[in-house]
Amino acid sequence: MIVITGAMAAGKSTVAELLASRLPASVHVRGDVFRKMVVNGRAEMTPQATREALDQLQLRYELAGHTADRFADQGFDAIVQDVIIGPDLAGFIELIKTPRRYLVVLSPTVSALELREAQRTKAGYHSFSPLQLDDLLRRETARIGYWLDSSAQSPDETVDDILANLDRAAV
Repeated sequence: MIVITGAMAAGKSTVAELLASRLPASVHVRGDVFRKMVVNGRAEMTPQATREALDQLQLRYELAGHTADRFADQGFDAIVQDVIIGPDLAGFIELIKTPRRYLVVLSPTVSALELREAQRTKAGYHSFSPLQLDDLLRRETARIGYWLDSSAQSPDETVDDILANLDRAAV
């Protein structure tokens, strides 16, 4: 299992999909899919998150981890991608049962996040700014796994880098 995290617009979705496409038997588990499943009663994350929002975030992480574990049990390389930063990251890694697990933290600069956000068709930054999420990432996230500044890399170059440094990503 390979977990790819970072701030919004760090390139997680694109990189995870490209990485999965290079592996012979693979799945791409998008954590945000579980958030989108909530039709009514969804509590969005904000800088002053409610207990309900935090509980829903934890449920999302549990569902993503369990789903990836089940695919890995069946012989798939599971690529999990979500915004898992701050104190939640270490706990998420502990949830994973798959013994061969890797963590990649995409950590491009704030200016790269802002540029990528401006180029996207969807708007990810509503309650947080790129600077706020980057600060949370760098100040409150455990320094585990492989931290990769992908600011100057294309998505393919980022995948090449991840595959070349997978041993550094073991957690």
